[in-house]
Amino acid sequence: MTSKAVGLLSDDRNPRAREAEAELRRHCEFVDASEADVIVVVGGDGYMLHVLHQVLAHDRDVALYGVNRGTVGFLMNDYRPDELADRLAAAEPTVIHPIEVTATDASGRQQTELAVNEVSLLRSSPQSAALRVRVDGEVMLDQLVGDGVIVATSAGSTAYNRSAGGPIVPLDAELLALTPIATFRPRGWTGALLSTRTHLTIDVLDPAKRPVAATADSRQIPDIRTVEIRARLDLPRTLLFDPDHGLEHRILREQFRA
Repeated sequence: MTSKAVGLLSDDRNPRAREAEAELRRHCEFVDASEADVIVVVGGDGYMLHVLHQVLAHDRDVALYGVNRGTVGFLMNDYRPDELADRLAAAEPTVIHPIEVTATDASGRQQTELAVNEVSLLRSSPQSAALRVRVDGEVMLDQLVGDGVIVATSAGSTAYNRSAGGPIVPLDAELLALTPIATFRPRGWTGALLSTRTHLTIDVLDPAKRPVAATADSRQIPDIRTVEIRARLDLPRTLLFDPDHGLEHRILREQFRA
């Protein structure tokens, strides 16, 4: 198949992924995922994010090749089981970096999470969220009132960030997208692009009346007071894609979709 040891993980909650796993095992031999240099990930984008978080948590230097058995499959490759060996041999790497959020909650307790796609701060009550935005210690927005904000990586800029009207960021741009959600004040502010070397701080104003929760991909931190957000350039992770269908090309194409 390839000179590297290849493992296989599939989403056991997804019947299509379970069927694909059985088919792939008929065509190829796999090692245990804990011993693999490359892991074939069978499922959808959500399952790929789940496996990426597992890899980050264990600080493993392993490449991931996604096989789409989900819906969108933005982080995945097409499902063609009889060609897997050749496709793995020809696959091209794309390196992505997560962002880290350290949140301080109402009790003063700190919690740190990593996000591959985005960190979002969202109001937790009928009241709008009121936020202060600081970039490298300097106050850039004294008061942002609305449903919240999103901080997206380039890899995640086509997801929730795009739905909220944020920009699609090229993979090699070394930028984060800061995108407001349903902004009430300042009414005309549409967001910002920040260097991946930026230290971003967002304070929750009047948290008792206007509670806010932070979410790093799917991990929620409720009732926050302050969040510190930075890109983890020291935590590169590798995704493998078929030639001419890599993540950078997909992000480019997304910018021209109606």
